[in-house]
Amino acid sequence: MRRVLSTSARGGTGDEERTAAREFPDAHASRESRASRESRESRETLRTEFPFELPRGYVDDAGTVHRSGVMRLATARDELIPLRDDRVRENAAYLSVVLIARVVSRIGTVDDIHPGVIEDLFASDLAFLQDFYRRINAEGHTRAAVTCPSCQENFAVDLAGGGRPGES
Repeated sequence: MRRVLSTSARGGTGDEERTAAREFPDAHASRESRASRESRESRETLRTEFPFELPRGYVDDAGTVHRSGVMRLATARDELIPLRDDRVRENAAYLSVVLIARVVSRIGTVDDIHPGVIEDLFASDLAFLQDFYRRINAEGHTRAAVTCPSCQENFAVDLAGGGRPGES
């Protein structure tokens, strides 16, 4: 039996592999599950939208505070078109406002996101969105390394939110 398994492991004939599968079902099952996993991973789609929670929130004209939102991955067009905007030509700092407005698809129930909405955000929320943009577009994830101020323990926090406070 040992000879059949080692021959099969070296790429033996189909008969030897079938014999090995009958005699050592666990080894055959793990080979199938590995192939199944690899196939499933190759079929996974690219994640293009990322939920977030603003630190303070967008306050609309009615006084409603909106904190949760969705940002999508930026395209090359998203980064090029704002360069033609007159407001950006006059003030380069305005580039981030126009760019963030292009990639944020929703804040709370507000789904008409334009530069005016981004201009009305608190500075801490704009800074959060700028960092979030950088993380998902340059680093490919929404995790940040942090250190607990009390115990100095290092851990990762998902900036997208969605979990309970204190969970990483």
